Amino acid sequence: MSFSHLRGFKVAGISTCVPPHTVDNLEAGKDFGAVEVRKVVSMAGVRFRQVAGPDITSVDLCTAAAQRLLDQLGWAPESVTGLIMVTQSPDYFLPSSSCIVHARLGLGVHCATFDVGLGCSGYPYGLYLGAAMLSGGGHQRILVLHGETPSRFVDPGDHATTLLFGDSGSATALEHTGDAQDEAWFGLFTDGSGAEGLIIRGGAFRDPTPVDPRDLRLHMDGASIFNFTIKRVPAMIQDTLAYAGLAVPDIDAFIFHQSNRFIMKHLVKKCELPEDRVPFILEDMGNCGGPSVPLTMTRTLAQRGDQPMRLMLLGYGVGLSWGAAIMTLDHSTPLLHHTYQE
Repeated sequence: MSFSHLRGFKVAGISTCVPPHTVDNLEAGKDFGAVEVRKVVSMAGVRFRQVAGPDITSVDLCTAAAQRLLDQLGWAPESVTGLIMVTQSPDYFLPSSSCIVHARLGLGVHCATFDVGLGCSGYPYGLYLGAAMLSGGGHQRILVLHGETPSRFVDPGDHATTLLFGDSGSATALEHTGDAQDEAWFGLFTDGSGAEGLIIRGGAFRDPTPVDPRDLRLHMDGASIFNFTIKRVPAMIQDTLAYAGLAVPDIDAFIFHQSNRFIMKHLVKKCELPEDRVPFILEDMGNCGGPSVPLTMTRTLAQRGDQPMRLMLLGYGVGLSWGAAIMTLDHSTPLLHHTYQE
């Protein structure tokens, strides 16, 4: 069974970081034609994107987010016993990006550190891994980092992807509490038969130097991804809620991976979710991959009220892979957002 119920931990804080360069799609897409660009912008819902230059990577963005979070929480580097880096845009094939961040943050040798190669579904998966480590004993504080720079691997001639993706990094601090009332539910799923729907075919060991240079860039089958999302995500929401013994009215906010406005609006309608409980940040941030989930939280929930919020966090896409997490965010939990300073 792909569902889990974990207790005894809390989210201590979330920090996100975006690159400083802003792209206006109406200007950047002029070569595609004004009518076509406006059509894409209207459908996808992305007007502006924060895009990393050649000297900024997911490691840079996540390190900056993590350092700010550690400073805010007052966590000493040696108190962190686990670091998980979720990314599909690493600095190197080896060593692991998590090891690079580990050194930059000055974490101790007792800190378990590893990468997770997931994209759009990566945030709930990363939270599950961190929560499982805390629930299993031996860990007190864990950082879950999720960063992507998808703008760096799109084909500039493909308006369907070039005008969609932005970049961001995030850091989520998880802390052991031992309190059974601090609980979360997870639903995690995979269908590898749909791997061709979102793929970069060249550049790795299967085909390191492809004949067609286009294979070094992202290929996206928009129709198949749409069909997958509409088929799988509503069932995931319903089944994970049922597993937790909850219903739609019990959730204060549904935090979706910011994939595409047309897809998200369709999901909201099909799942009969209250629109005022589904925040959107696509217009200003674009699709940042899996880190769009924590980015949506820091951008829209920082000014929340003085009561805890029960959230449903939803990731879905490349793999094909999809996942959900239901957890409570305390009203005092810091949600930080800033722009990267080079």
